[in-house]
Amino acid sequence: MSLAESLSVGFTVTQRHYVPYSHAHYGGNLVDGAYGLTMFGDVATEMCIRTDGDEGLFAGYSNVEFLAPIQAGDVIEATATLARIGNRSRTMEFEARVVCRAAPERGPSAADALDPPVVVTRATGTVVVPKPADSGD
Repeated sequence: MSLAESLSVGFTVTQRHYVPYSHAHYGGNLVDGAYGLTMFGDVATEMCIRTDGDEGLFAGYSNVEFLAPIQAGDVIEATATLARIGNRSRTMEFEARVVCRAAPERGPSAADALDPPVVVTRATGTVVVPKPADSGD
């Protein structure tokens, strides 16, 4: 898919990460909410590379919702969907879901694939990309 083809509202990028136990900061192996925001930064970077050929720069969030806890041993899926295209700005809708979760009550390495996944974080954010090289500005 070319850059021009991918620069359209609705274009989506998804990444998955395992949450290591070394990231747990709180009782019950809870991970701080910033873990989901870090994933949104990573998926936004991939979105910018795919749509604009540049990593872009995250400008900020207009909305963030922490809906459920993230735990060590989770597999998290983060999705960015292009919601608005400006001259240099790109607004994205983000969602993070737990798709697998550790089940230590069954054994030290037991885990379950979750169906349906658990939505843990949603956000709206804006990134800025450089002017195209051929813009003449």
